[in-house]
Formats: sequence, C-alpha cells, structure tokens
Amino acid sequence: QLQLVESGGGLVQPGGSLRLSCAASGFTVDDYDIGWFRQAPGTEREEISCISSSGGSTKYADSVKGRFTISRDDAKNTVYLQMNSLKPEDTAVYYCASFRHGSACHIDPSLIDDVDSWGQGTQVTVSS
Repeated sequence: QLQLVESGGGLVQPGGSLRLSCAASGFTVDDYDIGWFRQAPGTEREEISCISSSGGSTKYADSVKGRFTISRDDAKNTVYLQMNSLKPEDTAVYYCASFRHGSACHIDPSLIDDVDSWGQGTQVTVSS
C-alpha cells in the first residue's frame, strides 16, 4: 500500500524558513514523480513543485520560484521541500503526492487528476 506522510509544518514569522518532509512507504520515491501541493482556506489545491522519478528534473510554480527548493533522499525514501523567505500568503496546508503516470513533473493544474496517492497534509502558518 502506497503511503505518504508529511511533517515539518508549523508557525513561522514572515521571512523565516521551514523544511517539510514527505516520507514514503510501500514504494520507492525514485519510481514515481512526486509533487508538493498546497491549499489555503477557500481556495483550490495547487501544485507548487515537483521532482521527477529520475531526480533530474524539478519544477516550481511562479509563486514560490527562487524561495522553495525540492529535493530527495533516496536512502531515506523521503522528499523534502525547503521553504525560505516565507510570506503570509504561503499559509496553507501542504500535501505531497505521487503521480500515477511518468513524465508528470510539470506545473499543470490538470495533472492533479493524475495523482495516485496523497499524504495527510501538514499546516504551515506564516504570521507575526
């Protein structure tokens, strides 16, 4: 059974940093493209970053480009999202997800339909 578990969320001041973790079980992260999504109250879930199964391709939404970095530790079977220069508008529940098909690492709203497994989410709140 494929399972993803996020951790690392919390309350941080504007300009601060957090690192989110997405631990996988039941599969290996180098077999799937993995994405990070977020959903703020009253908004749709949006993809903000992804990493390809090979690890050779990473993509970012314009809203986080230059501030967030996705990475992977195959030995720990875990994908990370390093978030720097956080802003109040980054406040949301953050989810990681595995895509059902390959070549899915693109920031494309339609690809949410290709998600195979979701984590439970971790809350990130940016506030002074």
